[in-house]
Amino acid sequence: MSPPILQNIPLDRLLSVATDAARQAGAVLVECTRTGFRIAHKQIVNLVTDADHQAEQRIIDVVHDAFPAHRVLAEERGLTEQPPSRYKWVIDPLDGTTNFAHGFPAYCVSIGVECDGRGIIGVVYDPTRDELFTAQIGHGAHLNGVPISVSTTDHLDRALLVTGFAYDIRETPNNNLNHFARFALKVQGLRRTGTAALDLCYVAAGRFDGFWEVKLSPWDMAAGVVILREAGGRVTDFVGNTHSIYGQELVASNGPVHQAMLDVLQENVTSS
Repeated sequence: MSPPILQNIPLDRLLSVATDAARQAGAVLVECTRTGFRIAHKQIVNLVTDADHQAEQRIIDVVHDAFPAHRVLAEERGLTEQPPSRYKWVIDPLDGTTNFAHGFPAYCVSIGVECDGRGIIGVVYDPTRDELFTAQIGHGAHLNGVPISVSTTDHLDRALLVTGFAYDIRETPNNNLNHFARFALKVQGLRRTGTAALDLCYVAAGRFDGFWEVKLSPWDMAAGVVILREAGGRVTDFVGNTHSIYGQELVASNGPVHQAMLDVLQENVTSS
């Protein structure tokens, strides 16, 4: 038997399904804030709620209703058992679970789509502000349908940066605190929101000028990286090499401040 003919799915179709899935998952999260939810601990500071599971199932249902053969890599469930496919959906149903559990309105749904290992679609939905960040490769990035682009800030001392900390911050020396201390003395402002997907989108929209973090997971970055690149931003690892969502280092910026960020991150290496 000859192998099946591989057909490309139109980007518009993929984006439409991803957007629908993100909005439906966002509605699940909003409903859970009204009706209540249970909280469990994966680790001491790593939470999961039943809202995570409900939103994740909603996304998977929407994706597989449209594309039954596509694989899904999800934060709570892992990789689905579909046969090999050119397409993989990388999803975080609730990025910012700790914020969500505490009633702090900084969390989102993140859905990225890969084709042949390359990120081609990014959708991040913030249900608390009804902000939908979208991008398809080669077509720019948008916020609620309006084109967005990165800032033009070109010096760290005028830059507003954002970062985050891994869940094992108490157990490992590679916890980003050293980088945080160095950047705090060099930039105009430094923030920590607790949601990497929104951090990437905020760089894409020019709200932040740069973002760095260690020990992220693929579902934290898959959508936001596509959106940032399509908004004109730059993404690398800590030494400036090509970034992969399956690596653990991320430096994302508007471009002009990128090398300065890399220089600060390397200070810890050269001075040790």
